[in-house]
Amino acid sequence: MRKILAAAGAAAAAATLLSTGTAHAESNRYCDRVTQIGSTVHVKNYEETVASVKQFRGCGYNFSYVYVWDSWIARAGRDFTLRTYILTRDNNTHGYKTGARGQRELWSGPADTLDSCTRAHGEVDGSSYILFKNTGERC
Repeated sequence: MRKILAAAGAAAAAATLLSTGTAHAESNRYCDRVTQIGSTVHVKNYEETVASVKQFRGCGYNFSYVYVWDSWIARAGRDFTLRTYILTRDNNTHGYKTGARGQRELWSGPADTLDSCTRAHGEVDGSSYILFKNTGERC
């Protein structure tokens, strides 16, 4: 009976987390406490979702984050490179990072842009394609 109650409790907790819309990304090496700002957007190849792009704030900075979906890797392999950065309204880039070939997630560097209107940019660059998406602007 305890196992059933524990499982039910875990399921309820998971449902609560999912309903909040809060992202639970991997840890950020620059800041151990980040909060997602704005909505998640999806990089797509036609109708197929390739990656998620999110913007975070924490430790006095903004960060962008891109994560490639398992389903895309299973179909297309790891022949891609990720890029991500924070983009300000004047089209300047901040915290620009490029991942290693086949790396499935990437954080930008810290962007000192909390006083600016910003978007997160995430890019998946394959040998025969470049797919990207920007999040909505946050001021």
